[in-house]
Amino acid sequence: MAKKTYVLDTSVYLTDADAVSAFKNNDIVIPLKVLEEVDKHKSRQDGVGNQARKFIRALDALREKGSLQKGVRIGKGKGLIRVSSCKDEHFPSGFEVDNPDNQIIGVALTENKEQPEKKVIVVSRDINMRVKCDALGLKAEGYQASQVLSDSSQLYSGFGTCLVDDQEIDKFYENKDVFIENAKFFPNQFIMMVSNANEKKTALGRHTSPGSPLRHLTNGKGREWVIKARNKEQSFALDLLLDENIPVVTLVGRAGSGKTLAAVSAGLEQVLGNGKKVYKKLIVSRPVQPMGKDLGYLPGSLEEKMRPWLAPIRDNLEYLLGDKFQMEEYMTNGTIEIEALTYIRGRSISDTYIIIDEAQNLSKHELKTIITRVGERTKIVLTGDIEQIDNVYIDETSNGLTYAIEKFKHHEIAGHVTLTKGERSKTATLAARIL
Repeated sequence: MAKKTYVLDTSVYLTDADAVSAFKNNDIVIPLKVLEEVDKHKSRQDGVGNQARKFIRALDALREKGSLQKGVRIGKGKGLIRVSSCKDEHFPSGFEVDNPDNQIIGVALTENKEQPEKKVIVVSRDINMRVKCDALGLKAEGYQASQVLSDSSQLYSGFGTCLVDDQEIDKFYENKDVFIENAKFFPNQFIMMVSNANEKKTALGRHTSPGSPLRHLTNGKGREWVIKARNKEQSFALDLLLDENIPVVTLVGRAGSGKTLAAVSAGLEQVLGNGKKVYKKLIVSRPVQPMGKDLGYLPGSLEEKMRPWLAPIRDNLEYLLGDKFQMEEYMTNGTIEIEALTYIRGRSISDTYIIIDEAQNLSKHELKTIITRVGERTKIVLTGDIEQIDNVYIDETSNGLTYAIEKFKHHEIAGHVTLTKGERSKTATLAARIL
């Protein structure tokens, strides 16, 4: 089979810096414009910036082996990688030369003219760029970063049903041991037992591990800070959140489903509650994913810049605490910390209840960095809505939250719940469903 030449767009490298190794024994051409665009992102303190810096370091390592202008072997069994620029004579009439995308396409056109024996393919995550290539007779492909699922509808929900004898449900309500011997259930999966004699007779429990009896759900009754569950999914979430033996909890749900409020309320209970205080402090954070201007363009101090991003978290805390000044006092003495995700990375955090809100905007690399910061006696809760991703370099199947759910579902230290019903208001529920 003839070798191909791949021209990769900037969006590919900012999604996955390891993309240069993903094309087997084929050659890769990096347009000079791509290096300029990657350079603009290298100072960003997020996943995109991390990928930009990683890509630059990889090129620097290859540069030491040879000339990037002439071509350097990527690795054993891999093709050559080189940097090239476009030639104006290969630009189609009317093509805007100064446009960055057009300059990248121009490199592909140059390669196509100068190496007609090779098949030239442009790889980009930009749909319009692929359309342009097709219009110019160039083959174009999308680039999908490594996915843990082929489709988001396959995402583990944390819930299942099981037909049982009528007597088993009676035994469960009498607090007797009931065992579910079914290999398809994962550790800490919630199960609705349905009577095979009467489908309206049911019971809810949690499967912990093979050979262990079905566990009754923990409720928030008598707990000072815990919200009252309004549906079964919120009951499942609170059961996991209040279980100190499960250090990793993931919650997915649409806007208004109560995932963040439940996580914060359970955190306050275990940090400030009158009962057993499991953790010394509560840390709540979220990724700073700009929609428009980045933080550097906002006026004021770092705290003032962060306020808009962390406002939803403060809203939940104020709602639960009922007193803004009390919240400020807890924040002053360090019992509650609300900060940008950037400042959590690099720390080693022990005896802490951590909530990472909007975790769907994290890449798998960022999430790995964060979870590996977790120290002894620390619980980490990841919440988010995989249908609302603001990070253009990831999607429903390649984001960090989806990865965490699928990779941890086999392990007893983790639990997951998908919240399906909106409880914020009728307006919010309808909007989440129809818009």
